[in-house]
Amino acid sequence: MNDRTQNRNASEKKAAAASAVSLVRDGMVVGIGTGSTAAYAISKLGKLVADGLDIVGMPTSYQSEMLALQQKIPITTLSEHPEIDIVLDGADQIDRNLVAIKGGGAAHAKEKVVAHAAKRVVLMVDGAKVVPGLTHVVPIEILPYAVAVVDAEVRAIGGIPSLRMAARKDGPVVTDNGNFVIDADFGAIDDPGRLNREIDATIGVVEHGIFLNVDEVHIGTVGGVRILKK
Repeated sequence: MNDRTQNRNASEKKAAAASAVSLVRDGMVVGIGTGSTAAYAISKLGKLVADGLDIVGMPTSYQSEMLALQQKIPITTLSEHPEIDIVLDGADQIDRNLVAIKGGGAAHAKEKVVAHAAKRVVLMVDGAKVVPGLTHVVPIEILPYAVAVVDAEVRAIGGIPSLRMAARKDGPVVTDNGNFVIDADFGAIDDPGRLNREIDATIGVVEHGIFLNVDEVHIGTVGGVRILKK
């Protein structure tokens, strides 16, 4: 990816994040996603909090928690607030039916729990993330001792599994929950609902990256922000 493309993608992500953050109101419990686009949203929320916006944030990873604390956004937990007003998060890919694949940052288990507890799930993406049909690998968080079992089950349902390896440490990626991640390539995903059920039924799986409950997507484009809703 050249500098021009990187700058365009960053600009689109910032625009999408700003558009989604505009939905936040005083008194809300806000689920805070993980990743580069979520980081832009956290920065924007921090500025609004500094200007007097009264919210509490619920991070979905150590990364987003640290960013939120840097921005002096008050932090809460599901134990304190089991109902969340809105979730702002990114995605690796999303189709026209608003089915998303997430988990590039290995935070999808917590992200899915927070999204399930939310009244409104809003994703923020650059234009390249929106596709006619899903083709992205599906991240699957698994128990470390279940690697061989899940590997075999993923192959049985038509996927090609690959244990995600860490970039700056020896060995596999370890999630915030202490688990491993398998990236499963299913090619073109014609029926994400069916695949969702099949992965859910796999023993050893903690959570996977197919999100079916997205309410709204803010898409940054060269010409501005496009919004898709169910």
